[in-house]
Amino acid sequence: MSADQFLIFAILGATLAAFLWGRYRHDVVALAALLACVVAGVVPAADAFAGFGHPAVITVACVLVLSHGLQTTGAVDWLARSVLPREAGRLASMAALMGLGAALSGFMNNVGAMALLMPVAVQLAGRLDLMPGQVLMPLAFGTILGGMTTLVGTPPNLIVSGFRAEAGPGHFGMFDFAPVGVAVALAGVLFVVLVGWRLVPARKSATGKAFDTGTYLTEVRVPEKSKAVHLTLRGFEREIEESGAQVVGLVRNEVRITAPHGGRRIRAGDILVLDADVEGLAEALALFGIELEEQGPSSEEAGDTAPGSRPQDVAEDGAGKHDEKSAEDKPDRDEDIVLRELAVLPGSSIVGRSATDLRLRTRFGLNLLAVSREGRPPPTRLRSLRIRSGDLLLMQGPAEVMADFVNDTGCVPLRERELRIPDKRMAIIAGAIMLGAVALVTLGLLPAAPAFALGVLASMLLRTVPPRQVYSAIDWPVIVLLGALIPVAGAMQATGAADLLARVLVETIAQGNAVAALAVVLVTTMFLSDVMNNAATAAVLCPVALGIAAALGVNPDSFLMAVAIGASCAFLTPIGHQNNTLILGPGGFRFGDYWRLGLPLEILVVVVSLPLLLVAWPL
Repeated sequence: MSADQFLIFAILGATLAAFLWGRYRHDVVALAALLACVVAGVVPAADAFAGFGHPAVITVACVLVLSHGLQTTGAVDWLARSVLPREAGRLASMAALMGLGAALSGFMNNVGAMALLMPVAVQLAGRLDLMPGQVLMPLAFGTILGGMTTLVGTPPNLIVSGFRAEAGPGHFGMFDFAPVGVAVALAGVLFVVLVGWRLVPARKSATGKAFDTGTYLTEVRVPEKSKAVHLTLRGFEREIEESGAQVVGLVRNEVRITAPHGGRRIRAGDILVLDADVEGLAEALALFGIELEEQGPSSEEAGDTAPGSRPQDVAEDGAGKHDEKSAEDKPDRDEDIVLRELAVLPGSSIVGRSATDLRLRTRFGLNLLAVSREGRPPPTRLRSLRIRSGDLLLMQGPAEVMADFVNDTGCVPLRERELRIPDKRMAIIAGAIMLGAVALVTLGLLPAAPAFALGVLASMLLRTVPPRQVYSAIDWPVIVLLGALIPVAGAMQATGAADLLARVLVETIAQGNAVAALAVVLVTTMFLSDVMNNAATAAVLCPVALGIAAALGVNPDSFLMAVAIGASCAFLTPIGHQNNTLILGPGGFRFGDYWRLGLPLEILVVVVSLPLLLVAWPL
């Protein structure tokens, strides 16, 4: 063993130990490993950051941005409502949820798919009379399984493809992973749906009311083409029963009806007063095609004010400094729009005034979407409701203007909220952009990195992802981890350390048998992905897999695919994959709960994938 080989093994050993210790974030550990290699001289200083320009890194970042576009435009929400059965039993409901999660993960970031479907899973658990964790863990595992089916489904696949291109044969195609990945994903989903979910411990959520965000009183208008037209109020509430939203008032022809009878039929132009949390409100908006009243034209824009109000008085306090702002000065609608929850303090200048008094829209360019006040229906229209100290206001508008409003009025910003207001046109555009990028790669017209970068550019130009949200949509710790470990993996090849490790594995464990060596690579990758980041595992083991294939004189694609499958099967611990970590609190899980379902699932993956690898990628 040469000095360089000893150094790279020592650095890798320390890196693996740091990953297992968990004291520092994965990206910090990866960056430390890269700099250690530079200081030790096994990675040239000039090439230290070449990994950040690697096609796999660029592709991962672009896929995260496109996934964000699918999420914010409501495209995935529409798909979830269309696919998931509303009144099916446990078997059908679990199969539909896991199937949707796996399908989404094939074409968008699987962490994003998991985050989108988590609230759906919690609601489903309540309907099926299960603990949240009994639905969350199957969903997490389903989204992980789905990621192995396409090139862009999970970062390890992109890393494996990159190493294949560097070795000579070129990149893997978009669906080269499908022959093995789809079969493994189907087998895994069926096992979990039929048997596996029963192995999940039934524990109470450790986060308590993590999904209970509080309810708001909101006004929504029913347009002519809405599905809610001609429904009774009782029927409307029945459709959104799972969201917890309820109708507490009705405005028709400017006449407010408090506690309307459930048999009253909804007409076009009606304004419904809903008591709902943010998620329930989003579901109602999407399901019936209704719209927030305060986002449409209002009398305020025509200069009307509530009876008895004196808008000129507003200029007497701090909130009036925007009085001189004309309609032309209002923020452009292309600015970064945020949704903020504001608390009204006793000394706030807006106490005792209404949205109409303040002329929030004409002077500030802000919308008052909802008010939370002790859970009671408001006595008047939302825009005429006089604000009290202690009220929670859900407001929408440009980020900079929102900050100015908070400073001027003395409100306290609690947190930024997310309300995915469905936009059918933008959802279609976001879906078309993603499909177009996938088509460019599938047809071989462009490699993955430029194809998905072109998709990001189109998303920015067409505003399915506003330019200011592009960078926040990227999971930067993952990008740093990938960019830092790719040169480290390259050093394993350059120093001959990968070949040395490959010879040891082949001679001592596999004893020269190619099938046994393939099994060793698969199981080793799977084990390491349970205790360290799966992208890091793929980056470290790809050179080893190529070295073993070269030593045995067999097809390297078989071994690279084994790395891809193994790196996508982290089911034993909560730290192996971000989706496992996401459900730790909401599911009330302990560290040792994952192996009960994870171990049988990993054994199934080995049993199914090994013969398929030999068939699809012959040695």
